[in-house]
Amino acid sequence: MVHELIYIIIAVFLISLISLIGVLTLFFQKKIINKLLIIFVAFAAGSLLGVAFFDLIPESFEKLGNLNFVLIGIILFFLTEAFIHWHHHHEGKECKTCLHPYVYLNLIGDGLHNFLDGVIIAASFLINIPTGIATSIAIVFHEIPQELGDFAVLVHGGLRKSKAILFNFLSALFAVLGGILGYVFLSKIENFIPYIVALAAGGFIYIATSDLFPELHKERDYRKIITQILALILGILVIVFLFSF
Repeated sequence: MVHELIYIIIAVFLISLISLIGVLTLFFQKKIINKLLIIFVAFAAGSLLGVAFFDLIPESFEKLGNLNFVLIGIILFFLTEAFIHWHHHHEGKECKTCLHPYVYLNLIGDGLHNFLDGVIIAASFLINIPTGIATSIAIVFHEIPQELGDFAVLVHGGLRKSKAILFNFLSALFAVLGGILGYVFLSKIENFIPYIVALAAGGFIYIATSDLFPELHKERDYRKIITQILALILGILVIVFLFSF
């Protein structure tokens, strides 16, 4: 059993390191980054919807038989954003230095998703080592586009690139927590996983449709709009492709 724990920790930590992919953007000029940023936001919206509809919702529905907690997840994220807005503006003054609320929501939703990835990896390694390795590889491939999108969302929401990289990495470390807790308490928390999955799905749907779509609608250049639409579709298709295996 100790060997499995070592494999789990190595796998989830390596997957967490993928969140540092935003470091690559430090080597590009600011003008290029600004042009690509909104495209990545569109890609992020597509990948969030893809993960929600083609992975999280089917997985939770199979166990729960309903979408109640997906709806609850949407409402919870709405209430969270409403509270953040109230906290920033309750004195009637506009906070010019505050981050956009979807930055916080993205970190919360991504943290939940990373935690679940850790639990899934722990469960797969407890089955056998080859299954654990195969599952980890699959998660790596779907994390790369998602982490690129997450980084774009954080920067677009007001974070400096260095802070976006740091916070994205801290959110990714929830996979380590999920892996360790999954290893120790998997038999006890297994029944709660479908509920957490459904809540995460609702959160991802809310972020994509309520926060990211309005950002994309600000564009007026039809050529850029077409590019955004293609990036959105690509984000969905990449997730569909990754989960088709």
